[in-house]
Formats: sequence, C-alpha cells, structure tokens
Amino acid sequence: MSNLKTKPNLGDPDGIYQMLIDLHAGRDEHDSMKVNAKLILALANHIGDQQVIAEAIAIAGAGAQE
Repeated sequence: MSNLKTKPNLGDPDGIYQMLIDLHAGRDEHDSMKVNAKLILALANHIGDQQVIAEAIAIAGAGAQE
C-alpha cells in the first residue's frame, strides 16, 4: 500500500512525548519493556499494513546501534 510517513505528522508532539513519559513513570525496566511491547503491537495492529510496519522496523533497527 503506502509508504511509512517519516516527516513530522503530529499535532502535539510534546503532549505525546509527555504521555509516553507518564506511561513509564514508576515502572521498573521490565514493566517498561512490557508496556512498550504492548504499545508497539497495538499501533502495529492499527496500522495493519505489513509493508509499512516492516519499513518502520528496518528504520528503527538501523538507528539502534547509534
């Protein structure tokens, strides 16, 4: 279908960042990793396009070594 959007596309990026910070507040590393996985799977399900998800995974994986 479509390609991954890589240009800024958020109406309130600071608000979203704060929600992510709040999501992890008070959690240990194990719980943070678990909630990240659940969030990623929920968003992947919403996207529903395996090609777009694969592109996002490739971009994330390439930047992981930096």
